[in-house]
Parts: sequence; structure tokens; C-alpha cells
Amino acid sequence: MSLMHAAASRFGLRLTSLAAQCLTVAALSMTTLSVRADDIADVQKLLAAGKNTEALQKADQYLNGKPRDPMMRFLRGISLSQAGRSAEAVTVFTKLTEDYPELPEPFNNLAVLYAQQGQYDKARNALEMAIRTNPSYATAYENLGDVYAKLASQAYSKALQIDTRSAVAPKLAMVRDLFPKERNSIVAAAGGNANQPAPVVARPAVVPPPPAAVLAPPAPVATPPKPAPAPVIAKVEPKPEPKAEPKVDDKAAERDVASAIERWASAWSRKDMNGYYAAYTRDFNGGKGSRKDWEAERRARIVSKRSIDVEVSNIDVDIKGDKATVRYRQAYRADSLNINSTKRLEMVRSGGKWLIAKESAGS
Repeated sequence: MSLMHAAASRFGLRLTSLAAQCLTVAALSMTTLSVRADDIADVQKLLAAGKNTEALQKADQYLNGKPRDPMMRFLRGISLSQAGRSAEAVTVFTKLTEDYPELPEPFNNLAVLYAQQGQYDKARNALEMAIRTNPSYATAYENLGDVYAKLASQAYSKALQIDTRSAVAPKLAMVRDLFPKERNSIVAAAGGNANQPAPVVARPAVVPPPPAAVLAPPAPVATPPKPAPAPVIAKVEPKPEPKAEPKVDDKAAERDVASAIERWASAWSRKDMNGYYAAYTRDFNGGKGSRKDWEAERRARIVSKRSIDVEVSNIDVDIKGDKATVRYRQAYRADSLNINSTKRLEMVRSGGKWLIAKESAGS
């Protein structure tokens, strides 16, 4: 049984979509790694045709000469997964996460394998690592939701086994609607008929209170009319002309933003950590909890590389006041890793400088 079919039988459609993406390598961001295109294409074609044995042989042959190549190792893990050799695939993806912790896809595929084995806590941890590595990884968020739903299903089932009078059956039914193959076992934990729908807890209807009585207003008392006041001629003062707002030179601001991004990329390439940190706002933490934790994590990751080269191109700037949205292409090369991707930055103008307030992958 393939990884995709195993995930379908145990996990539901949402995680199956992830498995399908993994098998076709459609979501992989490592497509520009330093591997010959013909070798990658050959292995991908073999995987798509279901020829796992041939794909695995070709991947092993290539890795004999380049054992650390991450792209071919990733394809080898997929081949093992499709061949039903889950334990070996787990080993491959685990080693990839250790050698290349900046890549989210191996964490994601590892979560699929753990979920297939019913190890949902491990699957959750792997997906959280994928999201920490790439906070805009939508597939990992979707799969994490499926994992939490599965954990909730297990907890509700346990509660129903302990106390058959518990009111968790409707919650269990709602969660298991996500996993159609398990719906017939909803009542089994309570010893009931599996073909009957789960009991519904009735809630009392709320009766609205009667409207408050409306008091009729008292009849008005007649009073003699007052003489009309003499007309007052208002003196109309001329309105001052509105002051023209100073026109912002958007082109100059766009150039300033682009220059700030290029300085940031240059500091990153030189491993100039002070210059790199200075490109961000003071409260930026990269989702690490605190600025100090983020700085420590970035320093460890950047300084550990033998060489880094970051190039930015196709910079598109949209400025609104003191805020700017920037989309651009980033070419990142570090040691044997080579990634081209689309990036997005949210920047703010502070103290006359444009600083990064938020960064994410994608358009």
C-alpha cells in the first residue's frame, strides 16, 4: 500500500492531499539544488510511474558519489515511502531534518509517516517544526489541524469508554465527520448500535421576555406663543484655503526600500550579524518568543555555514504611508544548498530608515 493510500485509510482527505503533493514533489522548495536536472527528472518519472525499485536504485547510485545531496535524499525517502518501507523512510527524513533544519518539507513528510503509524504526538511535533522553519507553510498548518482532530477523537473516545453517560458523543461525531471511515464506530465505545446516529444533547429553548409596556406621553400643555425674535444677520467669514499637503516622492521611497533590502542581503552574505540584525525592527522575534532567542537562533544558523551568498532581484515595492509591502525573488546559496524562491516582506519606516517587521515565503 502506498503512503498516499495508507494516509487515506488512517487519516482522511486533508492529509492525503499532503501525501499526494509529497509524491509528486510539487510543494518542494528545493528544486534548484545542485543536482543534475536529468537525474532528478529520471527519478521523478520513475516515482510517478510507480517504479519504486528502479527509482530507489537510481537514487542510491547517485548518492554513492554525493551522499549528502539533500534533493536526491528527499526523493529516496519518497521512494521508500511508496514501497511501504516506512521505517527506512523515517530514518531518511529524520536525518534530513538534522542535516538541513532550514528545510520544512522533510519535517512535513516525516509527520505523514508518523500519522500513518498512529504516532500523532510525533506527527504534531514534526509539523510544528515545519511551521517554525517556514511560518507561511499552509500545507503544514492544514495537516496540523488534522492531527489535532485525530488527537481530539482519541480523547473523546477514551472519555466515552470511561463514562458512557458522558455528553461527549456529539463532539466525537463532529470530529469524526473529518474521517468518514471511522463514523460507524462512534457508538461502539459506549456499547450501542454503530448504525444509529450519535445522541444529541438537547438544549432548552430560550423564550424571549415580553416587551416592556410603552407609556403614553402626557398631553402637551398649551402655552401662549412667544414673539418671534428679531432676525440675526450672521457675518460670514471667508474660509481659509486648505494647505496643500506635501507630495511624497514615491519613487524615492521605493528606491530607499530597495536599498535597505540590498544592504540586508549583503550583510547576510558577509555574515555581518550586527548589520543583519539592524535591518529588523526592535520588536522582531521571528516567532521565537523573544528577540534574544531569535538572534541566537539566526547567529547559530548563519555563522555555521562555510559560505553564504544571498541575491535579491525583481523587487516590487507597494508603499502606503510609513508602511511598505515588498515582493522579490531570493537566490540563497550556502555550502551545497541552492534555493530560489519568492519572498514577501512587510516593512515600516522608523527613524528615517526602512526596517523589516515581518517576513514570509510566497507572493
